[in-house]
Amino acid sequence: MKKLAIILAAVTAAFASAQQPLQAQSRAQETSEQVTTVIARQPRGYPMYYEVHDGDTTFFDTIDPIWVFPRGRGFKKSGDWRKEYRLVYNFNKIYPYALVGRKMMAQVDSTIAADATKKSERNQYIKQVEKELLSLFSKDIKNMTTSQGVLLMRLVDRECGMSAFDIIKEYENGFAANFWQVIAKVFSQDLKLRYDPKDRDAKIEELVKVWDSGQWDQFYYSVFWESPKKTVIKTERLQSEVQKESKKGKK
Repeated sequence: MKKLAIILAAVTAAFASAQQPLQAQSRAQETSEQVTTVIARQPRGYPMYYEVHDGDTTFFDTIDPIWVFPRGRGFKKSGDWRKEYRLVYNFNKIYPYALVGRKMMAQVDSTIAADATKKSERNQYIKQVEKELLSLFSKDIKNMTTSQGVLLMRLVDRECGMSAFDIIKEYENGFAANFWQVIAKVFSQDLKLRYDPKDRDAKIEELVKVWDSGQWDQFYYSVFWESPKKTVIKTERLQSEVQKESKKGKK
C-alpha cells in the first residue's frame, strides 16, 4: 500500500514537472501574440506639431473658435431663454428670405423705372411678379409658423426700408393694404409697425450683426451644439418682364 502511494506521488510529480514547461511556453506564446497585436494596431488621430526645448517636448494643436456665453446672460427669467432659443432658430431659417426679398425688390423697382412707362404696363408687371413669387415661395411660407411670419415682416422692413403695409400700398393699392392690416389686427399683429433696432427689435439687430460678421455658424453652434441648417433658395432673381403694348399702325 505504501509502495502504491509512493508510485502515485512520483507519477504526479513527474506530470506536474512536465506541464510547467508547456504552460510557460503557452503563456509566452500568448504574450507574444498580444505584443504582436499591439504592434500591428493601426494608430488613431492625427499628427501634432511639437517643439523640443532642453529635452522637453511640447505639443501644439488648434481648435475652431466658438461663441461662449455664461448661463443666464442678459435674462432674468428662465422663460426668456426659451424665447431666445426660438428667436435664434427662427432667424437662421428666415433671414435668407429677407435678404433675397431685398434683392428682388430692387430688381422690381429698377425694372419699373426703366421699362414700365405706362400705368397699365406697371400693373400687369406687378401681377406677373406676384404670380412668380407665389410659385417660388408659397410652399415655404405655408410651412412657416406665426412667429416666423412676424419675424419675416420685421426683417423685410429692415432690409427694404418699408413696413409690410407700405409695401402692399406701394405695389398694390391702399384698399389692399388696409384689408390686410385688418386681417393682421385679428391676429394681434400690425403691418404698419416699423423696425426698431434700438428697442423692440434690439435682439434681432444683434443677430443681424452676428450674421454680417461671418460668425453665425459658430454662434449657432454655441447655442444648440449643432451646426445650423442652411435655408436653400433656388433663385435670387425674378424672370418676369414688362410686357410692352404693341402699337397699332395707322391706316
